[in-house]
Amino acid sequence: MANTVFIKPRHRVQVEPGAAVTLGQAAQIAAADGELVERLRAVPLYRVQPSDKTIVIIDMMQMVKAVLDVDESLDVQMVGPSQTIVEVVYEKRKVPFVVFLLVWLLLFVGSAMAIMNFHEDVSMQRVHRHLYEMITGQTVDKPLLLQIPYSLGLGIGMILFFNHWFRKRINEEPSPLEVEMFNYQQAIDQYVILHENKESLKPLDDA
Repeated sequence: MANTVFIKPRHRVQVEPGAAVTLGQAAQIAAADGELVERLRAVPLYRVQPSDKTIVIIDMMQMVKAVLDVDESLDVQMVGPSQTIVEVVYEKRKVPFVVFLLVWLLLFVGSAMAIMNFHEDVSMQRVHRHLYEMITGQTVDKPLLLQIPYSLGLGIGMILFFNHWFRKRINEEPSPLEVEMFNYQQAIDQYVILHENKESLKPLDDA
């Protein structure tokens, strides 16, 4: 047990272009010998190349080989995922304020048009008139007593649905959009693991 090393690959790590990925960055390491753990954390696994672009996959076999190169007598126990996705993060270019404003206006107008077209399709104004007549017994062209609360409720409902007020989260529960984005990211990660990992795809004539 004294020579046993437990390694748990991280799911995703971020590095800068040209960086050397160490075992301590790509995985969590546990062992009885604290000095051994520090030595293993500094073991290099891979240096990012310009040809790698944005994604590199580090397989658990690379980690095992790196540990055994340090000490062949170690008993390496792998737990958790079998690969680590290394994301190469490049410096982001600042978006001009004019471009940001144009995109914001496009999204605002587009969403407003979608809501108005939906209300027109379901004849929401006629429904409000009918409800107002049923409640008050009066017929009016613009039942503002219903339309104003309905508009406010629509906005509040969207805030509660997306669980955000600007950058502030209302509660810890993820919104439906965040859940869908998470599922989408999981699908992308699985695709990347299968197609970017060179060791998982070998030609038939490759030894």
